[in-house]
Amino acid sequence: MKAAANDSGICCPPRLVLDRIGDKWSVLIVLNLGDGPKRFSELRDLLHHVTPKVLTHTLRGMERDGLLTRTVFAEVPPRVEYELTPLGHSLRPVMEPINTWAEKHVDEVLSLRKAHDTRAADTTAS
Repeated sequence: MKAAANDSGICCPPRLVLDRIGDKWSVLIVLNLGDGPKRFSELRDLLHHVTPKVLTHTLRGMERDGLLTRTVFAEVPPRVEYELTPLGHSLRPVMEPINTWAEKHVDEVLSLRKAHDTRAADTTAS
C-alpha cells in the first residue's frame, strides 16, 4: 500500500478512492465531462436531479482528488468551467461499461425492484 494511504489511518486504503468514484454523482460527472469542459449550469442541467449544493460539494471533492480542474475566466459575469484531468479521463474506460450495463438493464432492475417491494408489502400486511 502507498505510504500516504497508510498514513491516513484508514484500514482499507482503496476505500479513499472508491468512496469518491462510487458516489452517486461523480460517475455521472465523469461521463458528462468526457467530451470536454462544461459550465456548472450545463452539468446541473445534464444531471437533472442534483441540487446546486450537492453538485458544488461533489465538484470540489473531485477537484481536490485531482479528477477535474476548475477554471475561472475573468469575464463579467464570471465564467467557470470544469474539465477532466488525465486522471479523471483514466476513469472513463472503467465507468463507460458500467453505464452501458445500467442503461441496458434499467427496465429489468426497476421491474424486479417493484416485484420485491410488492412481496415485502404483502408480507408486512399479513
